[in-house]
Amino acid sequence: MTVDPKIRFAGVINERGRLVAGGMKEKVEPLESEKDDEMIFMELALRVKMRKEFDKQLGPVNFAMASRQRALAMSFPIGEDILYVVSEPDADYGILPKKILKIIHS
Repeated sequence: MTVDPKIRFAGVINERGRLVAGGMKEKVEPLESEKDDEMIFMELALRVKMRKEFDKQLGPVNFAMASRQRALAMSFPIGEDILYVVSEPDADYGILPKKILKIIHS
């Protein structure tokens, strides 16, 4: 979370869509309920699995990003797990994912 002050959440999600590490930044109000988080994580795990279907043709996914009105959400496959990062919507989406990828690959 120290990579960028606009990061709200950083967590590792397993292949079943469960949060296994990380969480919300201190003193940040969540945008959704804990129950919604569970659904988001499960849906994210499913999307990551589905994207693997095209790895042979297109190569593996480095990261995926969704720009929403209230948040910028990024997912980074790491083995069987997923690093899920949510930032403020005005975060620099050209630079932030590259910073995160550099940390993952270092």
